[in-house]
Amino acid sequence: MPEYRRYFVPGGTYFFTIVTYRRRRLFADEANLERLRSALREVKAEMPFHIQAAVVLPDHMHFIWTLPPGDDQYSKRIGLMKVKFTLSLRGRNALPDNVSPSRRKHRESDVWQRRFWEHTIDEEDEFESYFDYIHYNPVKHRYVSCPHKWRPSSFHRWVRAGVYENTWACCCGKRKPAALDFSDIQDNTGE
Repeated sequence: MPEYRRYFVPGGTYFFTIVTYRRRRLFADEANLERLRSALREVKAEMPFHIQAAVVLPDHMHFIWTLPPGDDQYSKRIGLMKVKFTLSLRGRNALPDNVSPSRRKHRESDVWQRRFWEHTIDEEDEFESYFDYIHYNPVKHRYVSCPHKWRPSSFHRWVRAGVYENTWACCCGKRKPAALDFSDIQDNTGE
């Protein structure tokens, strides 16, 4: 069995990729997007952190999170997010009968892939690369032709803040406002 090692930096900034079990397209459903947003708000209320960037695609998501000084518990936050989302989706009977013995042993449902991918960001140019990667990801996967057309993304918040032009990486030259993004999941760390 492979040995997974994570790099924990108190107060660090991290890039994450979190994937649904067997790449199920759970987040193509608007109600599931709201469940995810709610789960994130609950986790942030319990264990504050700052979402620098986010994009949610039908079967996976990417985030950049910055933790408070002295705190390196990103794994716990991701675990809580997964549990809260799963409970909101399935209720207390979150473990279906048809999961594998291994998933049953670990009390895992058929909602999330077992692990997640993380990378500690420690340089500004690295941050900018991941930041752009997140916002361009829906175009990369050919869900939309331009970043502004993908609603569950922090791209819209960063356009409002003046970090991106509304036509950044755009091929259509026209911007239509998006109704759903992650801008209301703001810091409760006071930043």
